Amino acid sequence: MAIQKNLKYIIIIIIIAITVITTVNLFGTEYGKNFLKFDIKGNTKMQQKVVLGEAFGIYESQPEINYIKYAKPVKVKGVFLSEWTLSSKAKRKYWIDTINNTELNAIVLNIKNDDGMISFDSNVPLAKEIRSTKDAPIKDIRKLLIELKENGIYPIARIVVFKDPYLANQRPDLAIKNKDGSILRVKSSSGRAEAWVNPYNKEVWDYVIEVAKEAADVGFEEIQFDYIRFSTGRGIELADFGELSKEKTKQDVISEFTEYAVKQLKTKGVYVSADVYGTIINSSIDSKIVGQDYVEMSKYLDYICPMVYPSHFANGTMGVKYPDLQPYDIILKYMQASEAKLNTIAKGEHRAIARPWLQDFTASWVKPHQKYTAQQIREQKKAVYDANLEEWILWDANNRYTIDGLDK
Repeated sequence: MAIQKNLKYIIIIIIIAITVITTVNLFGTEYGKNFLKFDIKGNTKMQQKVVLGEAFGIYESQPEINYIKYAKPVKVKGVFLSEWTLSSKAKRKYWIDTINNTELNAIVLNIKNDDGMISFDSNVPLAKEIRSTKDAPIKDIRKLLIELKENGIYPIARIVVFKDPYLANQRPDLAIKNKDGSILRVKSSSGRAEAWVNPYNKEVWDYVIEVAKEAADVGFEEIQFDYIRFSTGRGIELADFGELSKEKTKQDVISEFTEYAVKQLKTKGVYVSADVYGTIINSSIDSKIVGQDYVEMSKYLDYICPMVYPSHFANGTMGVKYPDLQPYDIILKYMQASEAKLNTIAKGEHRAIARPWLQDFTASWVKPHQKYTAQQIREQKKAVYDANLEEWILWDANNRYTIDGLDK
């Protein structure tokens, strides 16, 4: 009897033990898989399983845990803000308050700007070598990103790709050249002569991607490439892009860079977007000039962001007499054309979501033009929605936005 009684107790204990172990394992697995996603001190974002006992060790050993709120895509309604704007405590507070009280939910922030300068203290070897962070205005990028995320703001890192006069001057071997081997300086619309780096050079690719990876490591949820194209400046026709340019077209190179960059960055768990000329949507000539193939790039990107500023289209474009005076008409036509283009990608294959840039500035140099106020901002947004799209970003280089044009 005593033996039977003891055996009974042993069986009960074994059953309880199995139940406890199974419960802990299931809990740990599901919790780690579905709920705990974070980036510790800028390391690669990962899913981490939590096991009883280990959880307390993790908690105590991690004084700085950056919780990722954006495992699912965000329907972006954003603005571009410069590194100088966000490095100011007062301006940063203003914009956080503004975003909290309007429909805005995202900020596009310069990480590598149009001059080739990086906005925070980068550890990328080439950046340190050429000192492209020497004037970095953002002293604590992780702290800034934590503040944005605590306020529900989706952070997007803007990284200018091939327009990099600083790198071109510091490393002439990476610059676009004249036929005689000297650095080519093209004139922009402002009349300034600038050097660009050569899109055919793989070292340029890797430098840009290393900066982008670092932006992902410090906490950005999306990398957005700008000037991911060839220069259109006066004098570019004199360029010598090297031997590889005899084998690959401009479109080949930009599409290959896009594919390469996306594959590299997907290991970091971030979304990838790119800014493109609006005209390439329906102009094969413009597409070949700048190297941006709307459909091909969209096969790799998460988001493609056409710059459909009404002021940037010639009068009569798409049958719109004066685009700057008719923002709704021109944007609706272009975004409908965008969807038609993207629909040529085979069903079931990956395709980017179109997220246009909208104009929040007055183009006084355009004839005729109008002052852009809340009315013009709302007309542009309506055009986006009427094209069955949900996302947009406002652009004003001076960061003086028309808040009255935003919904509360």
